[in-house]
Amino acid sequence: MRISAADALDSEEWLTPTEAAKLAKLSVRTLSDKRWKKTGPPYRKLSPGKGGRIRYRRSDVLAWIAGDQTASAA
Repeated sequence: MRISAADALDSEEWLTPTEAAKLAKLSVRTLSDKRWKKTGPPYRKLSPGKGGRIRYRRSDVLAWIAGDQTASAA
């Protein structure tokens, strides 16, 4: 059975900033600062505006921790 790219995205575990910060052993504030400075793990903004919901892929956070990936803008 072949899995499409969309299905692969759906099957990926997405983390809240709190969950991602805990995984990276950072405070939520530090993770937010790194996101603002574009030095943190890649993320996706799910809703517009200043209070928009942010999510991180678990695999991206783990790769960022390991130093295998650079940050990307939303």
